[in-house]
Amino acid sequence: MRQHKLALCADHFAEWIVEQTGRFIRKYHMFTHDERVLVAVSGGKDSLSLWDVLDRLGYRVDGLYIGLGIDEGIAYSDNSLAKIEAFLEARPHLSLTVVDVKSTYGATIPEAAALTHRGRKPCAVCGLIKRYIMNRVALEGGYDAIATGHNLDDEVAVLFGNVLNWQTGYLARQGPVLPESELGLVRKVKPFCRLYEREIAAYALIRGIDYIYDECPFSEGATTLYYKTILNKLEEDRPGTKLRFYLEFLRAREEGAFSGLTEEVVLHKCTSCGQPTGAKGECAFCRLWARVRERTGQAAG
Repeated sequence: MRQHKLALCADHFAEWIVEQTGRFIRKYHMFTHDERVLVAVSGGKDSLSLWDVLDRLGYRVDGLYIGLGIDEGIAYSDNSLAKIEAFLEARPHLSLTVVDVKSTYGATIPEAAALTHRGRKPCAVCGLIKRYIMNRVALEGGYDAIATGHNLDDEVAVLFGNVLNWQTGYLARQGPVLPESELGLVRKVKPFCRLYEREIAAYALIRGIDYIYDECPFSEGATTLYYKTILNKLEEDRPGTKLRFYLEFLRAREEGAFSGLTEEVVLHKCTSCGQPTGAKGECAFCRLWARVRERTGQAAG
């Protein structure tokens, strides 16, 4: 690992990943061993490796899989769930909650997007639905935190885009922890935020974790993938560039470089579902599904 000036054998590398993740959890005050954590799992290397690491660290972790109904010729969602089920066969002590969007709300992600965002990729709809379901399941299940498998490459690509476009509000909010709110937003954490994607892929390989290799079919041409290509070139020429970029950003943020730039969001309770929302009246999630029902003639559920 040139970025760390470190070389390890397979066994010690896997131990190093676990130790580093535990250190980051403590450093950024993500959660404690007394708290319950819900891991959002997709069937990919990052989320399955995260679940494995947190379990090895002794945290109280359960998994959540959201069936999006994305097939597009490669049965993406079905294959993702199959990888998770295979992961659990070797870890029967772990518990998984599955929420199928189609059976629960009446339409798959692509179908809902086609009905409400014609001509656009379903990514915005997908993000809205996943955020809502994660928070609802965590809140109703009594979880203290939601952990996602975002790695350093993910975080730096987002940071790079926010800096290029000088999105100060996003810069002020980006970090390893998104705090909870009294109105019902559950804390969100990213324990892998300082680990490179290749490091996590190597961990999954060493641990024998089989994961889905395909990217979401709708991610083709995404801006973040373009940013990752640029950052990979920088990293190749200057090992450690990504990590330095991210750590210096966190240092500047901690020192108040972005203080006063965060727009205060006043939360309300959705009049339909009771979940927290920045809008008065119905939340965006409920409005979305109201439009879907209106255009398909479904009865409200």
